[in-house]
Amino acid sequence: MSTTISHRSRLVIAIDGPAGAGKSTLAIYLAKRFGFLNLETGAMYRALALKAIENDVDFDDESMLLTLAHRSRIQLDPGPGGNRVLLDTMDVTQRVREPDVAAAASRVSVHPAVREWMVALQRAMGGAGGVVMEGRDIGTKVFPDADVKIFLDAAPEVRGSRRFQQTADGTVPAQQPEAEADVVRELRERDERDRNRANSPLRPAEDAVIIDSTSMPLEAVLACAEEIVLSRMK
Repeated sequence: MSTTISHRSRLVIAIDGPAGAGKSTLAIYLAKRFGFLNLETGAMYRALALKAIENDVDFDDESMLLTLAHRSRIQLDPGPGGNRVLLDTMDVTQRVREPDVAAAASRVSVHPAVREWMVALQRAMGGAGGVVMEGRDIGTKVFPDADVKIFLDAAPEVRGSRRFQQTADGTVPAQQPEAEADVVRELRERDERDRNRANSPLRPAEDAVIIDSTSMPLEAVLACAEEIVLSRMK
């Protein structure tokens, strides 16, 4: 189920990077700026993780998770206010944002067979172009021929501080208040899993433009990414 640029009438924009780097914010901005669809791959993994939670499936049981995946229907319904996440036609948009589901998704996503199934689904959803896809392996695995590849990064301490602030002000839901040091530690642990998994480890594509937002305000990050897309359109 491969795609090539010559078969697409509109661009595919791939945004990769570690947890807490701001990929979702950037994807939403670029999708609105250029009239593209924002397809959140992370939300798709969280939807599968939610189904595993609901069916009491062990997050380490790759075979059962793959069976569960084949019995699932995961959809993203883009709208002006962001995506609705549908799992077997049920709206689970809010539920998949909760911390227990996010943590489960990090464990579910390490399995090669699960990732292969998810990659095929993601390619089908974005194959025609006109999409912004953000995740961990979009530019290296899902769409290695994406027209625009951005790897958004930042120091773990900065990402942890941002995520802690989002939790404190309610932007990111949390089951209980956490100290900032705990948030940083959790991000480091997630980085370790993502960067060292056997299948599709987190790394920049060779032709990706790396944006390190450690010392950049949000407005500068958005402007930089927008210019990258505009230059590719030219």
